[in-house]
Amino acid sequence: MVVYGDLGSGNCYKVKLLLSLLNINHRWIHVDILKKDTQTADFLSLNPNGKIPVLVLEDGRVLSESNAILGYVAEGTRFIPTDPFIKAKMYQ
Repeated sequence: MVVYGDLGSGNCYKVKLLLSLLNINHRWIHVDILKKDTQTADFLSLNPNGKIPVLVLEDGRVLSESNAILGYVAEGTRFIPTDPFIKAKMYQ
């Protein structure tokens, strides 16, 4: 699992924090948003929207948007409630 992000971004930081809390092995690749690293052809091939964070799974599938990444990573852990109402409140 590879994450592209900039820890100066709150959205990237929360992904890094959850991965650390869950002890999920990952590789972090720093993307400097101030140097417009998100606008390079290589980065845009991962996320055409040019935004971070981006998660690349071992099989090559790509997720962007921090909340989508958090939901994927947290599925089946203590961070996603099993009760439907409490889960809905989490998303609220």
